[in-house]
Amino acid sequence: MTGVPASAAGGSGAKPVRGGKLGTAAVNQASLWNIANILTMVRLLLVPGFVLLLFHNGGYDPAWRSFAWAAFAIAMITDLFDGHLARTYNLVTDFGKIADPIADKAIMGAALVSLSVLGDLPWWITGVIIARELGITLMRFWVIRHAVIPASRGGKLKTLAQGTAVGMYVLALTGPLATLRFWMMMVAVVLTVVTGLDYVRQAVVLRRKGLAAERAAAAGRAAEATEEALQAAAGTTVGGTAEGTVGAGSTAGAVAGATDVRGGVTDVRGGVTDVRGTAEARDAAEAER
Repeated sequence: MTGVPASAAGGSGAKPVRGGKLGTAAVNQASLWNIANILTMVRLLLVPGFVLLLFHNGGYDPAWRSFAWAAFAIAMITDLFDGHLARTYNLVTDFGKIADPIADKAIMGAALVSLSVLGDLPWWITGVIIARELGITLMRFWVIRHAVIPASRGGKLKTLAQGTAVGMYVLALTGPLATLRFWMMMVAVVLTVVTGLDYVRQAVVLRRKGLAAERAAAAGRAAEATEEALQAAAGTTVGGTAEGTVGAGSTAGAVAGATDVRGGVTDVRGGVTDVRGTAEARDAAEAER
C-alpha cells in the first residue's frame, strides 16, 4: 500500500532501464504475464488463504495463527517487491494498475476485520484505518484527471507501521509483547490519520491547480478563436472595399467616356452648322454681286 501502483509488465523485448520513467512505449509493450504481475496475483490469492488459516481451529490456535502470520508477511513482502520491480524495469500494465492497490487494501482489510471479529482488535481501529484507505483511494480518482497524488514518506512509514502492528496482532502474543503491539497499533493509527489529512490537502491543492490550468487553456483557445474570427472579418472587409473601388472607377470611366462621346457629337454638330453658315453667307454674297 505504497500509493504507487505496481503495474508490472514485461516481454517487451527492450532492455530494461533502471530507474527510468514509465513512458507510453513501456505501457504499450508491457506483457500481462511478468514477475511483478505474478507477485500481485499471488498476493490476491493469499487473502482467502490468510483468512482460512487465521480462523482455523476456532481462531485461537497459536500454531495456525503462526501460519496465518506467515501468509500475511509474504503478502506484505510481495507488495514491496512487485512495486520495486515495476518501477525499476518499467513494467506497466492496466491490470497491474488496478490489481495492485486492490491487493494491498484486500490483505490489510481482511486482517483488520478478521482480528476485530475474533475480538483481538477494537472495531474503531479497524473502522479508522479502512475508512482512511478507501477515502484516499476515492480521492485519487477524484483528482486523477488533473494530477497524480505521489506517495509520501509519511505514507510509506504508515504502511510499515500498519503491517508491523497487524502482524503482531495476528501472532498469539502475551505479556510485554502484547502491550508493545498495542502501542505499535496506536502509532499506526496516528500515522494513518495524519497522512490521510495530508493527502486531502494535496488533493485539494492539485485539483485547484488543475481547474485553474483548464480555465487558462480554455481562455487561450477562446482568444485564439476570436483573433481568427477578427482576421477573417478584416480580410472580407478589405476585399469588399477593393471591389467597390474598382467598381466605382469603372463607373466613373464609363461616365467620362460617355461625356467625351457626347462632347464629340456636339463638336461635330457645331462643325456642320459652321459649314452650313459659311455656305449660306457665300451664296448671299454672290447674289449681291
